[in-house]
Amino acid sequence: MKTAISLFLASSLFYGTLWAATLSKRTAEDSLIVYNSNIGLVHEQRDLSIIQEEQSIVYEGVASSIDVDSINVALPQELELKSQQYRFDKLTQNKLLEAHIDKSIEVRLPRDGQSFKIISATLLSSEGAKSIVRAMDGNIITVNSDDIIFRDIPKELITKASLVWNVDVKQDTNAPMELDYLIKNISWQSNYILNLSQNDASLDGWISIDNRSGKAYDTVDLYVLAGDINRATQTPIYYKEARAMTLANTPQVTHEAHEGYHFYTVPFKVSLANNEKTQIKFISKTQIPLQRKLRVLLSDPRYLSAHEEHSVLQYVRLSALDTALPKGVVRSYSKLGETNILLGESLLAHTPKESAIELELGKSFDLKVTESIESRDDDTTHFRSTIRYTLKNSANEAKTIEMLVPFIKSQNATVETEYPFKFAHGESVAFEVPLEAMGTKEILVHFNSLK
Repeated sequence: MKTAISLFLASSLFYGTLWAATLSKRTAEDSLIVYNSNIGLVHEQRDLSIIQEEQSIVYEGVASSIDVDSINVALPQELELKSQQYRFDKLTQNKLLEAHIDKSIEVRLPRDGQSFKIISATLLSSEGAKSIVRAMDGNIITVNSDDIIFRDIPKELITKASLVWNVDVKQDTNAPMELDYLIKNISWQSNYILNLSQNDASLDGWISIDNRSGKAYDTVDLYVLAGDINRATQTPIYYKEARAMTLANTPQVTHEAHEGYHFYTVPFKVSLANNEKTQIKFISKTQIPLQRKLRVLLSDPRYLSAHEEHSVLQYVRLSALDTALPKGVVRSYSKLGETNILLGESLLAHTPKESAIELELGKSFDLKVTESIESRDDDTTHFRSTIRYTLKNSANEAKTIEMLVPFIKSQNATVETEYPFKFAHGESVAFEVPLEAMGTKEILVHFNSLK
């Protein structure tokens, strides 16, 4: 591909005389699939009109971040594709000067130091700040390059990111052509707003598209794919396979599980400006049953220092939803009087449907748990320790704290205490400890295990 581009640049004046093929200004069918991995898959269809004498097609307006190795073009069968190039000539004075050699220009010439006159001339050569021109009277003069006025932009300069296909045309053709290509610097993420009431919650989810691809997309069919795809040097993504996952048009954003990912369809046309973010609501759930949780994770008794104090974390646990949720940030709010208060921000992982959701909100202001070594009696083979846990509630209402102590369950490990407990996943000793308002409770636990 790089060799083809270099050859084309060297012969751009030749191809510039053959760009008479006509493409419709607007696409007849276009869509965009945005992936989590900072890439997008563009599909466009335009009507093409080309006669047999023509040899090239210029397709203007592709994204400047295009992955040229991913270009997949479907031309009418009357055309044979020979080669393709990516062209994007950012306008500079030197490029304009080089493209105007042997072409008509205008030159601004000073008269008396305060005024100037404009003459017509032909540009003969240019090097840096000075250029040589032939005036209409035949005189050859040297002028400042800054004083040259260009009447137009030559056709061989392509000022929009474009693809150029060199073709053999078997016969005059009027037919549609299709184009697929990958772009970079476009991404999406999901963000959620969770409004909490006493016993239930409402959840709104938003798809946020950040388009830095170097192209605006006007009224496209938009899809997003949730999941982390593997990327190789030659990215094996093909539009037709992804497009087959399109869902029926419905008033809400819909999704479908496909090959371990989740494919979301926006049911209306979307316009994405370049270098801007766009948000689209994709989920709205109300009256979700919830539970509030208070939890503290304590130290492994084998490595506890003399005394440690811990904050108690606040969680909400939402009942399972009938839809999958892509990963994103959840901002949780609760109303106090007429004011909404932000309770915390949580990172939500990719969550399959029918899965309970647990979100950490923050640290409780009124609850503290301390642990201290009451006694320790180790020998070369055994670890033995008695730990005192003190739980304090400074709130004016009763609370229940889930207390987790890392301690692996095994035949060679025992836990002795008068307070009821259970092993959580075989890795922690779990206590459910109710506390009265403004109350304090102490629990002694003896741990014994082989070293």
